[in-house]
Formats: sequence, structure tokens, C-alpha cells
Amino acid sequence: MTSSPAGRSANPSPLASPRPPRHRWKVLAAGVIANAAFSVAFSGIPMTAILMRSGYQLDTQTLGLALGLMGLGIALSELPWGLLTDRWGDRPVLLLGLCGTALALAAMALWASPSPDHIPSFGLLAGGLVLVGLLGGSVNGASGRAVMGWFAEGERGLAMSIRQTAVPLGGAIGAPLLTGLATHAGFAAVYGVLAALCLAAAVFAALWIQEPAHAPASGKAAAPGRAGPSAPGPLRDRQAWRMAAGIGILCAPQFAVLSFGTVFLHDHAHLGLGVAAAVMSAVQLASMALRICSGRWTDRRQNRPAFLRACCQLTLALFAGMAALSWSSHPGASAVSPAMGLVLMVMLGVCGICVSAWHGVAYTQLAGLAGAARAGTALGMANTSVFAVCFLVPLAIPHLLSAQGWGLVWACAAACAGWAMHLFARAGVAGNPGATQGALLNENTGCLPTASSHRP
Repeated sequence: MTSSPAGRSANPSPLASPRPPRHRWKVLAAGVIANAAFSVAFSGIPMTAILMRSGYQLDTQTLGLALGLMGLGIALSELPWGLLTDRWGDRPVLLLGLCGTALALAAMALWASPSPDHIPSFGLLAGGLVLVGLLGGSVNGASGRAVMGWFAEGERGLAMSIRQTAVPLGGAIGAPLLTGLATHAGFAAVYGVLAALCLAAAVFAALWIQEPAHAPASGKAAAPGRAGPSAPGPLRDRQAWRMAAGIGILCAPQFAVLSFGTVFLHDHAHLGLGVAAAVMSAVQLASMALRICSGRWTDRRQNRPAFLRACCQLTLALFAGMAALSWSSHPGASAVSPAMGLVLMVMLGVCGICVSAWHGVAYTQLAGLAGAARAGTALGMANTSVFAVCFLVPLAIPHLLSAQGWGLVWACAAACAGWAMHLFARAGVAGNPGATQGALLNENTGCLPTASSHRP
């Protein structure tokens, strides 16, 4: 019988590194670069939605499907990639995924890019986006497991939040870069540049990603707790599934902003494409800062559960306000006033920033529940949930728009925040502040010594 991923992790990896604890920052940097390179594609391509709609001659419903297909590919592949990461280690999974993603993007540049003389079929575009998602999904679980292995509990929240800044960093780069490339050089240049970025990230992964010298659960019995080697795996843990589902549901408002934010600002607030792209870049940059601050703050205060509950409440309130503003600005009218357009722009920016602050904290909480040896599987579960939502949100938005306009879109986003808060409470996260994290602090997952003993 084939040994389990957890069992394999008990033996020292042939790639285990004798390097000093400071090397963990290079591991983190490689993870950030890998996630950012893929995020430029994942977060940046939706920023070209207006140009994609005209370049590929898509209607709004088909555009929504196209924008969700990469998320579908990621959702289908995340859990298999997570299981492979726990079995093979981070480095081979990252190299396989990044190089494969680069090849898929290069193929799209050659055969799935519109030109003045040719518009490729929607099937080519759809197949390419799904394939990019299937291969690019490798970066999420693999880089997260590396962070859990190299960083101790006292600094994992900060490290995971820094890793999660790669997503808004990629979006901040992708919004102006891909919009400019699509406008002036076409989508072939868009896909070609994205392929080059993935290859560059693979180089850093090859150089810096290694297993820690003391791999998770390397011959040591874990202290009593949920993440010990004899505990049920995360796939059989209801609390882990509730936590993963809550993470995915709370991403729905964020994906609504990222996938259709430029369309909302252009079509409803009547702002120019350049202004809309700038707003989305600002959202991504501010989100980076908030993610780092939230990770550091929760590490110091040991209050990840309470922080997640507060994020759900704030998201619910902000998107409810956004819904009220959208309804009050009379959707369907020929134009909104310049003042209302400015208010909508600012409100969308605030909503997008606040709904993007919690990711590193939530991923750290879930990975801690599973234990470092099974972090790849746990993060794969969460990302399967996240990107299933990512696929469904762009599909649902056109139908909500047809029914009641943008007010209904943002009202549903607010409802998702309330649903996520309920799921977190059932997972024992939002309902009992500090309890879950306090238990995790007593677990020995076999990682490197604590941050206090090895400050760079």
C-alpha cells in the first residue's frame, strides 16, 4: 500500500536544507514571486475585461464565463496539487506548475489571440484559460506549505500575509500592464509577457525553495492537539472543511470587485478606462499593506479568530452600503452625476481594500489546524473553495445585473460575508475568539525555532 503524504513527510526529504534559519526569507521571497507571477495573469486578465469584450466580440454573459474559467481550472486542480505537494515537496510541484503555465500561456499567444484579421473561437480562449488555471493552481498550496515549514508559529501570520500580498501585488502590476499591452500591442503580447513572468518565477523557485532541515513531523511526536500525526487528515475534518468553505465564500465580494469592478466603474459610474484601471491598482496596493499589517498584528495579539469575525462584519456593512448607493444612483439612467460617480469610485475602492485584508490570517489559521505536515492538503481545500467561488461569481453577476442591477450584485456580496461569518463560527473560529489559536500555540509541528531566537 502506498504510504500517506503525512507518513512520507516523517522521513527527511532528499532536498532537506542544512541552510541557516535566515534562508526562510528567501523561501518566502520565492513563494511571493511565484504567486505574484501567476496573480498577474489571474488578477490582471479580468482588468482587460472591456478590451476582451470587444476584441473577442463577446456579450456580457459570455464575458462573465470567460472571466471565470481560469478560476474553474484552479478550483479543479488545487486539491490534487496540495496532495502532491505533501507527497513530493514544494520545489518539484512549483517547477512543474510554473513551467507548464508558461507553456500554456505561450500557446495562447500563438493560437488564441485576436487580431484585425482573425478572431479565435471562444473554445480556444476557454480551453486556454482553463488550462492556465489547472497548471497555475500549483503555486498556492506549494508556496504556503513552504512557509509553514520554515516559519514558526510566532511569525507565521506575518509570513503568510506577506505571501498573500503577492495576489494584490500581481493585480497591481497586471491592471496597468495588461491593459496597456492589450490596448497597444494586442492579447498576443499579454499572454507572451505572462509566460515570461512564470518562467522567471520558476528560476527563483529552483534556486531558493528547499525543504527545511527539520521537516514537519520529522521524527518528533507532536504535542497534543488537532494537528498531530495520528489526528485525522484535513480531508476528514469537518471543522477544516467549514473553515475552507468560509474562506471561499468570503472571497465572493472580493471577486465581484476584481472581475467586474472596471465594468461597474465604466458602465455605471461612467468613468474612463484609465481611471478604472488606476482605481483597481490602488485597491491592490492598499490591500498589500493591510495584509502585512493584519498578519503582524494578529501574531502579536494572538487574536486571529476575533480578527476574522470583525472582517466579516465590516465587509457585510460596507457592501450593504455599496448596494444602497447603487440603487440610489438609479441604475439604468443615462448617466449618474459626476459627484455620485466620485462617491461610487471611492466606495468601491474602500470595499475592495477591506475585503482583501484577511487572507493571510485565515490561511494561517487553517494550516495551523491541519499541521505543517498536511498544510498542502489543507491549503488545497481552501483554494478549491476559493476558486470555485471565483468561477461562479463572474457567471452570476450578469444574471444579477439583468434582474435588479448593481444594487443586487453588492447586496449578494454583503450576504456572502454574513454566510462566511456563520461558517467560521461553526468551525470554532469566529465563535470563540482566541480559543483555536491558543490551542495551536501549544503544538509542535517540527518547524524551525521560533522567531525570537533567530531574528535577522
